[in-house]
Amino acid sequence: APAPALGRRAFLAGGMAAAGTALAGCGPADTVLSGKQRLRQWNLFTGGDGARMVEMHEAYRKRHPGIEFEPSTFMWGNPYYTKFAMGAAGGRAFDIATLHVSRIEGMGAGTLIAPLPTDLLAEHGITRDTVLSTSWDKCTVDGELYGLPLDTHLVTTYYNRPVCEQAGVLDSDGKLIEVTDEDQFFDICAAVKEVTGQYGIAMDTTGAWRQWWSLYRQLGGEMTFDGELGLDDDKALRALDFLRRISQEGLAPEASDAPGTPANFQNEICGLMWAGNWEIATFQAAEMDFGMLPFPGIYGEEMGQGDSHCFVLPNRRVPDDRAVAAAVEYAAWMLKHSITWAGGGHTPAYLPVIESPEYADLEPQSDYRHAAEKVQFDPQAWFSGSAAPLQGQANAVFNGVHTGTVSPEAALKQFKRAAQKLIDTPAPV
Repeated sequence: APAPALGRRAFLAGGMAAAGTALAGCGPADTVLSGKQRLRQWNLFTGGDGARMVEMHEAYRKRHPGIEFEPSTFMWGNPYYTKFAMGAAGGRAFDIATLHVSRIEGMGAGTLIAPLPTDLLAEHGITRDTVLSTSWDKCTVDGELYGLPLDTHLVTTYYNRPVCEQAGVLDSDGKLIEVTDEDQFFDICAAVKEVTGQYGIAMDTTGAWRQWWSLYRQLGGEMTFDGELGLDDDKALRALDFLRRISQEGLAPEASDAPGTPANFQNEICGLMWAGNWEIATFQAAEMDFGMLPFPGIYGEEMGQGDSHCFVLPNRRVPDDRAVAAAVEYAAWMLKHSITWAGGGHTPAYLPVIESPEYADLEPQSDYRHAAEKVQFDPQAWFSGSAAPLQGQANAVFNGVHTGTVSPEAALKQFKRAAQKLIDTPAPV
């Protein structure tokens, strides 16, 4: 839902609170008018996961009558991150916000974003031992924890059970058979195509970075930005050639955007789909008979591109211990109640939830939960991560490999030039 407009009452309240702060010469006067501790939360959940977040927030509000809770939802991607940077720089925008873990350093860890008090988190039972270590460690910069992971979300494999059963690609448990190499995967897609009559698999060709990075990392590829781009050309080309083959051999649509890809899967134009685990709500609402598994191990382990949502605190100009305490308690509460969040497809980061019987009973979520331990985050740079320029540059170029308008070799050259320009651009934060 869009953020509520700032009405006259809220404007006056904000002005009076600011005046109170100026007169007192101390911390923000967030409790002057209502007697409650104010807690402003920003997030970027506008889709199916947004409905889950609203549900959790309503439960939080009922359990915390002493908190004047004010959540605000903004448009996903660059609109949110621009507002986040401006709000954090202004010093009075939010008390706690949601961020992609891959954007922590680029969005100003230590400048716009403050470290989380791990001692206070521990008082609420949240430590490194209770959170998925891959995400916790990714939130740690120079020994300081700058984000508290809520989940892991990554590209997964969706399969239509009736279609795949007819194609003979399910195992004795009714799950998609395990993939062990490239040729076997192409054979599976071809068998599924025989059933659908159109395609075997669909994927977002306008967002080809996710598939390419998954394949490149399975091949053991690394990417560094130490003054110049460090890339394994042979492995990069092999991953790009996979994208070329899958579309040019007619096993996947040459053009399929983010909304079109799940529509293709739901309409049985294909029987398989590579997409983020957040699409699960669409097919559950349609009462489809489908399953989900991790991104297949085409070149090795079942490793797929992904990210995590985390909670971050602003770097305050004026210390406010009460606001920080309320924010930390909110974050801890959200982790402990993230079984609701898991219903929307994201894998919780809080281990007691992911290891609980309630989560084990969630289908198909529990079938891909182990993939979170091997999630492949984007390479670290200020211009990398979810909705960051590196993804945008890669998607613009790699899309042409799917459509056949550019060769893998030409696409790689274009991507390397674009990446080098980003490397040569000073970090804005």
